[in-house]
Amino acid sequence: MDSRISLDAASRKRRRTGSWIVASCFTGSLLFALFQGGKLAYMLFMIVFLLTLYLMLGRWSGIASIRGKRLMEKDQRMPGFPAGTSIPVCLQFEIPGIWPLPYVIVKERLISHRGDAHQFELTFVPDWKRRGAVSYLTPPLRRGFYRFAETVCSTEDVFGLFEHQGKIDAGDTFAVLPQTVPIREWNELMRYIRGSQFHSHTTRSFRETTQINGVREYVYGDRISRIHWNATARTGTWKSKEFERETLPRTIMLLDRGRQAYGDSGLFELAVSAAASVLEYGRRADVPIGLLSVGETSFYLEPGVGDAHYRRAVAHLTGVECDGDGGWEIALKRVGERLPRGSFFVIVSPRTPGEWPEAARWLSSRQMIYCQLWIRPEAAGAVSQPARLGRQDYWVYPLSRLEELPGVLGGRQA
Repeated sequence: MDSRISLDAASRKRRRTGSWIVASCFTGSLLFALFQGGKLAYMLFMIVFLLTLYLMLGRWSGIASIRGKRLMEKDQRMPGFPAGTSIPVCLQFEIPGIWPLPYVIVKERLISHRGDAHQFELTFVPDWKRRGAVSYLTPPLRRGFYRFAETVCSTEDVFGLFEHQGKIDAGDTFAVLPQTVPIREWNELMRYIRGSQFHSHTTRSFRETTQINGVREYVYGDRISRIHWNATARTGTWKSKEFERETLPRTIMLLDRGRQAYGDSGLFELAVSAAASVLEYGRRADVPIGLLSVGETSFYLEPGVGDAHYRRAVAHLTGVECDGDGGWEIALKRVGERLPRGSFFVIVSPRTPGEWPEAARWLSSRQMIYCQLWIRPEAAGAVSQPARLGRQDYWVYPLSRLEELPGVLGGRQA
């Protein structure tokens, strides 16, 4: 805001200075023509008059009514851009009017939800249709939500005395998602799910109930008993019945956002990326995973599956900050009362198990099965493999780099 005010003040000062220069030249040439007379005086006056007219008409060059649009290439399957990538941006402009413009200066500001700003300044020369385009590449962006401030387009006369501006505010926003790594297997989670009530090899094969949940497109190989004849006759295409499936055991992922727990921002980004990777694994494997994020404020999302559930969870992880002051035992108890006994908890935290004994006792009293993604610096020690600590069903997965997550959980990458 301060920089914008200073720029406006400098622009007004420059405009006043230019006005005084033009007015002085015009007055001097007029007085010279009136009192001196002669061809030279009148020729000089006509030249200054035409130049003054040119400078005055520059105000109606059309730059104040400039129109434009912003284009960003994006994968439509994703709700945003992955963190750490440079985003190509293209701006296309169209300037109404007929007054000639030597060039146009474009100034862009990209602002994150944290208040950080990136400045871009580019130039283009309009073609004979008074159109132009500029392109630029942003620096690698951090996780977060971003918006574009007003795009300021300006031009000057050939003498550089006056600057004329036009502004475009398209209100474009986008999200930079946490980094993720594909997880192919999670041995302990799959063993827990299969051991609870399933005997199939994958979670996609859990049994269906007899309750019809809707109608879907016919898939080659569906049994005749599954065909929905009324829907098929009504639509003219083959339709099959969709049955509800048995409920999978509830899985909750707890993200610790304690400010004092993380030594630097890199460890917290690792924790967020690990949580996002687990959520993506749950979406691909049809495992209902909920999210409990504890910091200055708590966020809780019930376990679910599907793209809508995944997008909502990732939207929270995109803007979350390391802002907590205390532990997460109270929030855990508040949410845990709504969950059935035997739920599966995934704790993402740099705190060692001895730092949350009260939460561990509460989880044990509720017969909760839990494990921990232990976020730790690379130089913290020699522990690099998952280990079972204390209880038979409590595993700790040490994690120093995001690339280690698939190997730590399942031994293989996707």
